[in-house]
Amino acid sequence: MIAAILIFAMTYLVMAVGKLPGWRLDRAGAALLGGSLMVGTGVLTLDEAYRAIDMETITLLLGMMIVVANLRLSGFFRLVNGFVVPRAHYPIVLLTAIVLTTGILSAFLVNDTICLVMTPLVIDVIERLDRNPVPYLLAVALASNAGSVATITGNPQNMIIGSLAHIPYGTFVTTLAPVAGVGLVLTIVLIALIYRQEFLTREKLAATAPQPPARYHGPLVWRSVLTVLVMIVLFFLGLPIAQVAILAGALLLVTRRVKPEKIYFDIDWPLLVMFTGLFIVVAGLEKTVLTPDAVAEVGKLDLASLPILATVTAVLSNIVSNVPAVLVLKPFVAGLADPQRAWLAIAMASTLAGNFTLIGSVANLIVAQRARQRGVTIAFWPYFTVGAPLTVLSIAFGVVWLGWVGA
Repeated sequence: MIAAILIFAMTYLVMAVGKLPGWRLDRAGAALLGGSLMVGTGVLTLDEAYRAIDMETITLLLGMMIVVANLRLSGFFRLVNGFVVPRAHYPIVLLTAIVLTTGILSAFLVNDTICLVMTPLVIDVIERLDRNPVPYLLAVALASNAGSVATITGNPQNMIIGSLAHIPYGTFVTTLAPVAGVGLVLTIVLIALIYRQEFLTREKLAATAPQPPARYHGPLVWRSVLTVLVMIVLFFLGLPIAQVAILAGALLLVTRRVKPEKIYFDIDWPLLVMFTGLFIVVAGLEKTVLTPDAVAEVGKLDLASLPILATVTAVLSNIVSNVPAVLVLKPFVAGLADPQRAWLAIAMASTLAGNFTLIGSVANLIVAQRARQRGVTIAFWPYFTVGAPLTVLSIAFGVVWLGWVGA
C-alpha cells in the first residue's frame, strides 16, 4: 500500500508542476515511470496493468489526431480563416468569429489540436490588421475549452468519460451543448468588457492589402471534410465512437499525395503515453488504497450533490490537470444514484475549470507557447482576469442546467 501511495503521489506531483524539478522528466515520462513502478514494485501484475489501459480511449484519440492532421495538411483551416476574416469589419465581429470558429471546431475535432492550428492563423490576421493580439489569442484558448465541453470528441477527458460511462454521443451533445454555447457567449462578453477600448467601439478594422488565395489541396480537403461529416453522422447514429474514429483515420492514410511521415509528425505521441501510464497508476491506487470502505468514507462528501461534485472536480482539475482528475474520481462515481449525470457534471466541470488560469489546461499552454514563438506574450494576470470569472460563471450555469435537465 505504501508503495502505491508514494508512486501515485509522485506521479501526480509532476502532473501538477508540469515536470520534475531539476530533471528533464515531463508529464508523459512521469506517467510512464509511475505505471512501470506500479508493475516493478509488485502493486500490479503485468496482466493487470495491460487490463487497466482503456484502449477505447487511446484508439479514439489516435483516430481523431490522424483526421485533424489531414485537415491541417489539406489547407482546410486556412480556407476557413480566409472565409471568415474578410467578412468581419469590426473588432467585436472578428472576436465573435474567432470564438465561434474555435469553439465549434474544438467541439468535434479535439481542442488541443485546434489551438495548434488556430493560434498562428489568428496571429497572422491580427498582425496584418495592426491590432493588439492578446485578447484575440485569449479568445482562442478560452473558446477551445468552452466549446469542447459539447461532445465526447471535444477533449481527452471527455473521451475517457465517454468510454468509462458509455454515454451515447447524442445524449452527451444534447445535454452539454447548451453549456458550451453559454460558455462561448460569456467568453465574447467578458473579453469585450475587459478590453473595452478594443471592442466597444464603432471603429472599423483597417483595410489590408489583398492577400493571395489560401494554399490548399482541393481533393484532400474534400476527402477530409467528407470523412469528418460521415464520422460525426455515425457518432450520432450510435456506432462505436472509437471504432469509427480509427477507421476514418486509417482510411485517410490511403493517399498518393501526403507522405505518412507528415501525419505521424502531427500525432501527439506523448499524450498517448501519458494516458497509458495514468491508467496504470490509478489502477494501482484503486487496487491497494481505494477499497470499498475508503470509497464510502469519501462518499460522505455527498458527491451526489451537483454543486459539490462540480466544485471538487474543478479544484482537483486545477491542482493536477483535468485528465488525472477524471481518472482519480472514477472509483467514486459508480456508487452514486445517477452515475451518468455525475459523469456529465465531471466532464463539464473538469473542462471548464481549464479556463481558470493560464496553466489550467494543455490548450492554454499550447496557445501561450505558439504565441511566444511569434513574439507575443500572454501573461498570467491578463489571462486570469478573463478566465477566472468565465470559469465560475460557466460552471455555475452548468450546475444549474444539469440540475434542471436531470430533475
